[in-house]
Amino acid sequence: MSGDENPLFQLFWTFAVISLFAVGGANAAIPEMHRIAVDVHHWMDDKQFADVFAIAQLSPGPNVLIVTLIGYAVAGVAGAVLSTVAMCGPTAVLAYFVSRWLRHPREARWPGIVQAALVPLSIGLMAASALILTRASDNNLPALLVTLGAALVASTTKLNPLWLLLVGGCLGFSGILG
Repeated sequence: MSGDENPLFQLFWTFAVISLFAVGGANAAIPEMHRIAVDVHHWMDDKQFADVFAIAQLSPGPNVLIVTLIGYAVAGVAGAVLSTVAMCGPTAVLAYFVSRWLRHPREARWPGIVQAALVPLSIGLMAASALILTRASDNNLPALLVTLGAALVASTTKLNPLWLLLVGGCLGFSGILG
């Protein structure tokens, strides 16, 4: 990043725009966050991004924590606060006005149609997030196989995902995953 660019402005603008397209939550915007943080601004590399995502998911609280961690990596505490406000603020205001507008009795069918259309969009964005994170963190065959196995077990059983995290953590700690 060149010295004449203000990282706080870049963080605010980036996450304010992303927030408006994060249909399905912050995790749905992971591909765009990765593209901007890693490829465009070079705020971090693939491994750092995957690490930030893992920390955000393991920490209690909302999944928007990844934005806070990216902001912190770029500009310290001020970057963390500004990024979080930028990611949450515009969508909160938009949700407030849309919910007030939808409260008025109407016979229109379009709100249900829009809501139904957003479901596959959200699922597609989440799948893209999974692909980006897999590409960023699985740098060898054993890691890829563990990821695919965990995805298969998580999608076909009712096993608590914490067990999958525990197994993956033990395998990583043992050095098997590189």
